[in-house]
Amino acid sequence: MPWPGPSSWRASMPRPGSRNCARPCARSTTCVRKVRRAYRVAVMVDPILVLNGPNLNMLGTRQPEVYGAATLDDVVDLCKRTAARFGREITAFQSNSEGALIDRIHQARGAESGIVINPGGLTHTSVALRDALVIPEVPIVEVHISNVHAREEFRHHSYISPIATAVVAGMGVYGYAAAIEFLCRA
Repeated sequence: MPWPGPSSWRASMPRPGSRNCARPCARSTTCVRKVRRAYRVAVMVDPILVLNGPNLNMLGTRQPEVYGAATLDDVVDLCKRTAARFGREITAFQSNSEGALIDRIHQARGAESGIVINPGGLTHTSVALRDALVIPEVPIVEVHISNVHAREEFRHHSYISPIATAVVAGMGVYGYAAAIEFLCRA
């Protein structure tokens, strides 16, 4: 929820220097900043969950010609920086275990405001992961570093895409930033 612009709070805001102002000041911008900061604190938004599936812990070393030179830590840092631009935070989790990913998705219900997921190879095989992603009832963005549709035939089918709010593929690690920005603006 974006903070209300000047038209919605200026009328109810005490005039600077008046006895109703908590801290009289010479410039109205000081009071404006206080109101804006108080509003942001009052409307804390749950973090965005960034999930990475099997083999993504090997980013930077596994097939750099396909996935690039960025490591998983680089991806997480990119996500944090992107979310911070919107005053948001992320929670990052990676596992090579389908069960651990499903357990983490279950924990997201009521705790996260959206999910960015790169399910890796589970994209094409896991009905259980797909079913778990429906449970939190939050927007989901499926991310793939490579263009899965330009690769082997078996990579063209995704169990996640039909339930995802959006799908980003082939943009390299920038796809994560695009997904975070999309969820922050939604």
